[in-house]
Amino acid sequence: MTAPTERRHEPDSATPLSPPGRLPAPPPPPTPRFIYYLDGDEYDKAMIRLSLWVEHVLLPTYGRETTSAAPWCPTWWHHTEAVAHLHALWMAWEELTGNPGGALGPANWHRDYLGPTMSALRDPAGPFAGCKAGVHRDKQPPTVAEYPGSFSDDGGA
Repeated sequence: MTAPTERRHEPDSATPLSPPGRLPAPPPPPTPRFIYYLDGDEYDKAMIRLSLWVEHVLLPTYGRETTSAAPWCPTWWHHTEAVAHLHALWMAWEELTGNPGGALGPANWHRDYLGPTMSALRDPAGPFAGCKAGVHRDKQPPTVAEYPGSFSDDGGA
């Protein structure tokens, strides 16, 4: 009589292995989406988080004085270009200054994101052109002529 053979369970290659007695690691959190892809409640929540970050982190630390050479609008959220810049800056802040941003994350954020973004926002011809200290003025976007071609119902030109 032969000895019974031991059957071993071969793990599925797609299933990560965990040490015995430990639960598998939770999935990573979803990647945040850029604000222009959001709408409704999702957009409102993102704007609330962004405005808190701008008011309590960005401006107290990096705001500098408002001058004609470095304008800032107190109602920055009325400027779609500023919202886009600030949301991208905030997303980079979240990625590079938190865990696992690494030891160089904050330095990289300052060099690669903060400086260029604040220069673009505070430029006299930037999104806050015409806004004065404490006063908002709507900026008029450039006009765009309608494309002269026509489109058929089937999506072709």
